[in-house]
Amino acid sequence: MPCLAESKRVIIVGIPGVGKTTIVSKVVELLKEKKISVNVSIFGTVMFEEARKNGLKNRDDLRKLSVPEQKKLQSMAAKKIASIPDDVVIIDTHAFIATKEGFYPGLPHNVLEILMPDSFIMISARPEEIYNRRMKDTTRNRDIVSIDSIKKELDVTSAMLSTCSILCGSPIKMVLNSQGKIDEAAKGIVSAMGFNNGT
Repeated sequence: MPCLAESKRVIIVGIPGVGKTTIVSKVVELLKEKKISVNVSIFGTVMFEEARKNGLKNRDDLRKLSVPEQKKLQSMAAKKIASIPDDVVIIDTHAFIATKEGFYPGLPHNVLEILMPDSFIMISARPEEIYNRRMKDTTRNRDIVSIDSIKKELDVTSAMLSTCSILCGSPIKMVLNSQGKIDEAAKGIVSAMGFNNGT
């Protein structure tokens, strides 16, 4: 049974509509088949758990908080996640948060210093596919966007994650989630984590 000396922390990002949740579920399934213990921490949910103690009622209201409030919550969430002992800890998050002040990094330097990730994965998809998926998603309170604004979100995500990769000295892998190719995308991520078919 493979057992890693210490947790391998992998940050997976993707804008809403790329199919990140579905792919992460498949990655977990593949790792468990290899007898690797895995934990998925959804960064926004961990932040919300902390914010709820201070009276925040809705997860979608997190992005409406001031930048100093978000910074404080991010540090608290990062410390909680950094203490998880599983072989693989997947941090499911966003590279940026759209605030009134502009695009705020989802992974600022202080958070990266706490998490010390081994690698970064960016899940992407064609802007048209993302747009269609968002239009069908009634489970979240999302802002209405255009295909052009989705392209901008993808560009900002790529730029933010490239900077994170440079700051940490950790590799970054871009994964395209094409319609009907979830298994292929998940296998690529498991391989990028260093768990090939023979591992």
